Amino acid sequence: MFIGLDLGTSSLKAILTDENDRVLAEHSVRLSVQRPHDGWSEQHPDSWCNAARDALKGLAATHNCSGLQGIGLAGHMHGATFVDADGHALRPCMLWNDTRAHTEAATMDADPQFRAITGNIVFPGFTAPKVEWVRRNEPQVFAKTAKILLPKDFLRLYLTGGYASDMSDAAGTAWLDTGARDWSDDLLSACHLTRDHMPSLVEGSDVSGYLRRDLATDIGLPVVPVAGGAGDNAAAAIGAGVVQDGSAFLSLGTSGVLFAATDGYRPDPATAVHSFCHAVPGTWHQMGVILAATDALEWLARLTGQSAAHLTTDPEPLRAPGKPQFLPYLGGERTPHNDAAMRGQFLHLDHATDARVAARAVMEGVAFAFADSRDALAATGTTIERALAMGGGSRSEYWLKVLATTLGFPLDVPLAGEFGAALGAARLGRMAATGAGAEIATPPAIARSVDPDPALTEAYAVKHRQYVRAYGVLKDL
Repeated sequence: MFIGLDLGTSSLKAILTDENDRVLAEHSVRLSVQRPHDGWSEQHPDSWCNAARDALKGLAATHNCSGLQGIGLAGHMHGATFVDADGHALRPCMLWNDTRAHTEAATMDADPQFRAITGNIVFPGFTAPKVEWVRRNEPQVFAKTAKILLPKDFLRLYLTGGYASDMSDAAGTAWLDTGARDWSDDLLSACHLTRDHMPSLVEGSDVSGYLRRDLATDIGLPVVPVAGGAGDNAAAAIGAGVVQDGSAFLSLGTSGVLFAATDGYRPDPATAVHSFCHAVPGTWHQMGVILAATDALEWLARLTGQSAAHLTTDPEPLRAPGKPQFLPYLGGERTPHNDAAMRGQFLHLDHATDARVAARAVMEGVAFAFADSRDALAATGTTIERALAMGGGSRSEYWLKVLATTLGFPLDVPLAGEFGAALGAARLGRMAATGAGAEIATPPAIARSVDPDPALTEAYAVKHRQYVRAYGVLKDL
């Protein structure tokens, strides 16, 4: 048996699987996000540890875990967790969607060595500019900092007592030599840091440590190896079997991700496509990332007092895009704009615009943002022919039709079951414990495919071009 821990923004999920990936038990614990100022997004790291303990106890209470062999970790990327010499968090973690460090990011990105070594733009949400923001604005915290950890790696510290990270998560810090799969001393030095501030690096499928004996006894688990694990999207790819070159998934979650696995390192920072290490040795991946996907719909739900599920339940067939237009930049954007200051816009509203019409505009706007990422990936030479549909938003059939027609390729909907980051983490735990390789990362069975509607393809293409022009006009307002 194997456990996968997935540290998400809104919850921590734990699953227990057997050697056939069958989920034997699962337990989730809710987490909250604090936003003390515009553009800020924080969580206290201790809440992750408490959630992990509760989730693991929940698994042990519902299933005999004496046959447990390994644990794998997945987590939201780019967070800056400042740890003192005793392993305690010095301040709340600055999360992936915290954009306060946009000035520091721009300064780093203007230094050519960052793009040359990491293969990526230095986005405001990445770890390095957040650390520089703290150095400038909270020098007392920076002075006490012994280690800087990503969120799942702080959780690892709690579970194992050791400092380690994996290649896929480390690639989102702006300190990793992504091609060489190692920390860059030059980039660390440019940020007033050394390797001593960094955890050791392992592949996601390698052993990073062992569950602490005292914690194992308290929870009721055996002492087992803990895998290196992965950042959330690379872990989801392992869970979905997206490892081979050319395979892809579209994640319609809080944020939106268009993810393509590659068998080589193909950086092209100018496109704002993320080029990161994958979770297994000798592999990489590319991502187009939008910061608000279902998050945009949840915003509209709060505004209208109607649930997101109600707003996206459309009994009618797919129709041409409506007149109202929505730009989903509620907290800035990454691919392809790298614009932390841009904010969302509704355009062309009239007296007939009700909540359902506005919801369709939001779904279309998110689809057009995905189309921007598709075009950015194509500019790097990566063409997606079809993709798995993942994330909570993929439960909306109408939204999937909008996406497939906008993007021009089919979306494959898996059969019901666990296939995301938690399963990917459990699979990585299995690899670390048994020596299995990436061959166990098999794709899920497909329930159905949602194909583009050829009768509406041109209408959506025209609306996407209008969307692109609207961004160009409004970005300076």
